[in-house]
Amino acid sequence: MRLTPRGLVLLAVAAPLLAFGFWGGYPMLRALGAVLLGAVLAAILLTGGRRTVEVRRSVYPERVERGRPALASLRVRNPGGGRLAGFLATDATGSAIRTVRVRALAPGAEAVQHYELPTTARGRLTVGPLTLHRVDPFGLARSETHTGETATLWAHPRQLPARAPMVGYPRHHHEGTSTDRAPRGSAQLLDVREYVPGDEVRHLHWKATARTGRLMVRDLADPEQPRFALLLDTRPDALTAAEFEEAVDLAASLLGAAARAGHHSRLVTSSGLDLSTPGGAHSVRRLLDVLCELGQEGGREADLVPVSLAVGGPAGGCLVAVTGGTTPPVALAGSRHRFLAIVVIVLTGTGDGSGAPHGVERSEPAPPNAPSGPATGVRVLVAEGAEEAVRRWNELP
Repeated sequence: MRLTPRGLVLLAVAAPLLAFGFWGGYPMLRALGAVLLGAVLAAILLTGGRRTVEVRRSVYPERVERGRPALASLRVRNPGGGRLAGFLATDATGSAIRTVRVRALAPGAEAVQHYELPTTARGRLTVGPLTLHRVDPFGLARSETHTGETATLWAHPRQLPARAPMVGYPRHHHEGTSTDRAPRGSAQLLDVREYVPGDEVRHLHWKATARTGRLMVRDLADPEQPRFALLLDTRPDALTAAEFEEAVDLAASLLGAAARAGHHSRLVTSSGLDLSTPGGAHSVRRLLDVLCELGQEGGREADLVPVSLAVGGPAGGCLVAVTGGTTPPVALAGSRHRFLAIVVIVLTGTGDGSGAPHGVERSEPAPPNAPSGPATGVRVLVAEGAEEAVRRWNELP
């Protein structure tokens, strides 16, 4: 509880009136000072008592694409034996504040409030707790009480209608000599994760289950299935904040399309993140959750291609690098022998293609007599934003 500026002024006036009234023998000043002091004390008593309410909050949907509507349902119940007067409450969602007016509640009654949550910014947002505000009728004192549990809202990046890549594992050179670098056996172990309904019991990992106390299963990859890897440039000097949001939208679109098509999808960032998934709806959700919280990090001297992509992890398939208009993707030439196709998507933020790197192919193949450079075989698409980049991607043969 605290006094408002109006309450502090009344308290500052009441004290001198009482002092001068008693010192000079002025009954009118004593009465006026007593009335003002009584009003302040009454405000303190009205707002100082503890208000007991039960709050239950649900968010639907819990995961939503950035910019799409999401709703919160707030149930406020009066568990006490007396009537609960109406009050104002605020509910925080990240940095945004929503004001909720709760009507008076009889003993055991509850009120339900529905309101829209802000989803304009990508990220993992915490909704709540609810803050109850109690103010006396004259606005002399107010109190705030935090109550209720919090909920989580995932604002995923946008997903544009992208075409899934149709590139598998490289098993032969064009000359016909065998270069089978696929893992031996019928499946490759990518990860060990917690069991979810629908997983095959034969894939249970008993050692991990005994160690963690939870059912754990193997994520197995068929080496014959298509692979898709995306390298996202997270260096602050490569992309502006607005361009980075477009880059994350582009990454979500391409990775989501590949994972939904059942491709083994891999997300790599220049800051060192390396996430491999086996494909499917579970993988789409996992990739989007990671992209939801991804930020820009790394110094100016950081490399575009991390060591994990240059020398580690499963190879084969298609590699797409998303970067800015000032970074030439020459470093990707060292990974050319590990992938069937490498595509670099350069986001310029200007729409004029002025940021295209030099010494590599553009969106059309180079002529047969063109001089070969260190990045020969790397295709480059130049786009202003995610929508144009997806359109150019869909137009690739």
